[in-house]
Amino acid sequence: MTVIWARTALLPDGWASDVEVTVEGGRILSVTPGAASSGRRTDILLAAPANAHSHAFQRAMAGLTERRGPDPRDSFWTWRQLMFRFLDRLDPEQIEAIAAFVQMEMLEAGYGCNVEFHYMHHAPGGLPYADLAETSARIAAAAETSGIGLTLLPVHYQFGGLDRRPLRAGQIRFGNDLERFTRLHEGAEAALRALPGDARLGVAPHSLRAVAPDDLPRLRALAGDNPFHMHLAEQVAEVSEVQAALGARPVEWVLDHIGPDARCTFIHCTQMLPHEIEGLARSGAVAGLCPITESSLGDGIFDGVRWFGAGGAMAIGSDSNIRIALAEELRTLDYSQRLRDLSRAALATPEQSTGRVLFDAACRGGAKAAGRDCGTIAVGQLADLVALDGGNVDLDGREGDTLLDSWIFAGDDRMVSEVWSAGRHLVTEGRHVRREAITAAYRRAVAGLAA
Repeated sequence: MTVIWARTALLPDGWASDVEVTVEGGRILSVTPGAASSGRRTDILLAAPANAHSHAFQRAMAGLTERRGPDPRDSFWTWRQLMFRFLDRLDPEQIEAIAAFVQMEMLEAGYGCNVEFHYMHHAPGGLPYADLAETSARIAAAAETSGIGLTLLPVHYQFGGLDRRPLRAGQIRFGNDLERFTRLHEGAEAALRALPGDARLGVAPHSLRAVAPDDLPRLRALAGDNPFHMHLAEQVAEVSEVQAALGARPVEWVLDHIGPDARCTFIHCTQMLPHEIEGLARSGAVAGLCPITESSLGDGIFDGVRWFGAGGAMAIGSDSNIRIALAEELRTLDYSQRLRDLSRAALATPEQSTGRVLFDAACRGGAKAAGRDCGTIAVGQLADLVALDGGNVDLDGREGDTLLDSWIFAGDDRMVSEVWSAGRHLVTEGRHVRREAITAAYRRAVAGLAA
């Protein structure tokens, strides 16, 4: 049994002092405020949110796409061509090393779980590996190395657009028809058996433009009660293509045809009209937001004010992993609302500060998106926990919700001191316990890729 003691902790009913948390078998066994100091002492103890959306391999591209090509207007679509060229150079060993490094950085940023939206399945040229789920097994192996909780989402990707054109060279490593994807999904499930029991498996059709819309009911059935994720309404050109082909905008079509609910997470949703925001929010589905990547790619601004006003659920992810920084993702989301609306504290309520609203939403929505018993410090929950360093100068004299505001808006992830994932103590004094080995493997994997 593990014993953690915190000077202050955020519990489901609010902040409490001198809190003892006991952990056994990866789950929280007891939570006792007003307890004498014992076990592992921490300053500020919080639930660790799940990172709800990641393409791990793109981490190795960070900093390599900031030059403009011949197109006078650089965009997501020109960036995507560079990404396709890059991924054609990666082999399974490199994929595993990059994923372990990403997971390590997530833990050091304060995340307790990696929800990996994994679509690079085959060898360059599109030839399947002997083990159809080879690269899914590599993501699982990375999680075994890093220790992070993993929700693996094998991605179904079949077409190059809604006209069902074949995949081009850059996309061919992603492609499967539905029958082969089902077998790949079975292989991914087998790969997860090597991990602790908190690992989860879901299903992710890539987007409306990359799968046959009439296959979506079968993919929902394949997911069952497990997470079901899909990119939705990210780009103006995507919205136009869907509307031309299906006679409705992406969110309108999803609301009318697939019956979204709390098992569903739709990623980005930066191109929604007010009636779509309100309808999708009421469905119970989670909006999987990646504000740093959405800023980097020029996706647009998610309307968080209207979404939260309609009772919508939100999770945070790092997507392209250009920068893995939990506090910065939350800050970027809120600042985008302020810039659009010429306002301040756009997401705060009369009862709760901006930081508290953002953090609580990321914890609740992240648990849904990951299909994971996490997001609160409560008996029976997985012990996904993050401790902040109360000795940081920006936290001096701060209490309650102001601690979250100071972390998110005045500080950064250097305030993260300790992290547990399902009770596994993986970050101590701000550093992952296997940082040196994981970093060395990453350096070997990416050597020469920048060229």
